[in-house]
Amino acid sequence: MMEIGFNSLFVFLAAMLVFFMQAGFALLEAGNVRMKNAGHVAGKTVLTLGVAILSWWALGFGFAFGDGNSFWGTAGFLFGGEGDSGSFSVLADIGVPLNLMFLFQMAFAAVSLAIACGGMAERAKLSVYIVFGIIFSVIIYPMVTHWVWGGGWLGSLGMQDYAGSTVVHLTGATAALAATILLKPRLRKYNKDGKPNSIPGHNQVITVLGVIILWIGWFGFNPGSALTPLNDGFFGYVLMTTNLAAAAGGVAALLISWLVRGKSDIPSMLNGVLGALVAITGSCAFLDTWASILVGAVAGIITFVAGRWIERAGIDDPIAAASVHGIAGVWGAISTGLFATPKLVELTGVGQAGLFYGGGLGQLGVQILGVVGTFAFVFILSFSILWVMKKLMGLRVSQEEEAMGLDLSEHGTYGYPEHMKWRMKTAGGSPVKDRENDGNAGQDILVVRPAAME
Repeated sequence: MMEIGFNSLFVFLAAMLVFFMQAGFALLEAGNVRMKNAGHVAGKTVLTLGVAILSWWALGFGFAFGDGNSFWGTAGFLFGGEGDSGSFSVLADIGVPLNLMFLFQMAFAAVSLAIACGGMAERAKLSVYIVFGIIFSVIIYPMVTHWVWGGGWLGSLGMQDYAGSTVVHLTGATAALAATILLKPRLRKYNKDGKPNSIPGHNQVITVLGVIILWIGWFGFNPGSALTPLNDGFFGYVLMTTNLAAAAGGVAALLISWLVRGKSDIPSMLNGVLGALVAITGSCAFLDTWASILVGAVAGIITFVAGRWIERAGIDDPIAAASVHGIAGVWGAISTGLFATPKLVELTGVGQAGLFYGGGLGQLGVQILGVVGTFAFVFILSFSILWVMKKLMGLRVSQEEEAMGLDLSEHGTYGYPEHMKWRMKTAGGSPVKDRENDGNAGQDILVVRPAAME
């Protein structure tokens, strides 16, 4: 009983850290968008959190961890607490009460949805977050979770994904990529010749704060996945590899941006930290410390290079979900197939040693299969659902609403009302008509800032 008590307290604290990552996402995303959209983006984080919690309770938890087949669970819906423990045999002997596992895994599901919705920033209708958020949290994310952690086919093959490089991050990023493609770029992001324009976020300081909060939250994400403070304190080792990778990713990304651009780029450094954390999420329990530093550094470089390539390919991803959570997630999944040590594989009881530790190509093949299978499933399903939604209800706000800003067009007020009020006064307290060139449509858009803000 004492062991269960220790485990319960440990998992509860870890769940709170993962839950608090939503504050990090709110600050990170709000800082990365323009001032006229900041309140909308921050508020959207709370909305999607609520959608994820309710969807996870109703159906998501059952599809993910309920007893079923190799593809999805078929029991445990409308979760009622410990009394439903008979529907979750995969969670029966882990030494943690089922209620706390529901809470812990719910926080993971909410993170994945936050990533998926991040790619829609500055142009998606608020209703899209609700409708797609429910479908993502009920079907898409739970099915991938079941495959790897819920007794599904990838778990039976021995796929190594300790805390979710593939399950959480690649899944969310792939859905975000599908949404970004269907939504198309923001107004004025690209010129007629296809050359991208920079649209900097309005507040780099709160973006930095958001990344620091996420970094701390990851101490619940990865070490918390040990589910116990006992077992010789293995969670402490996971914490160490996580922290080393994050540091290496931030430094490597800053240096590569300095080398390529001639100036050290702070957003690139921040993305490097996050990309490294994403990569080490799946491999933190399988790698030696030196390998965790290598994985983090490579992830930092990958996020920088991939981010530039994605932008030049015509994909407008305001929070870099595809590169930070997608490409880095792929690298994190593959890294265990290369660097998983026999000792740690034996300790975790998952999979085989990596290629460079005498394990051959077996584990690497499983990891690649998991990545390809997850990406194909999530992208095809997400794209299909969003395409139908686009035809039935529309995904994007009007050009006038987007130019005005989603704070005002979707909510009737600005996230920074005093600043916008000052802008009205400088224009004489009357409606201001500006013309903003839309590089996508090749025409001018009339922007009306109402005098009601006065």
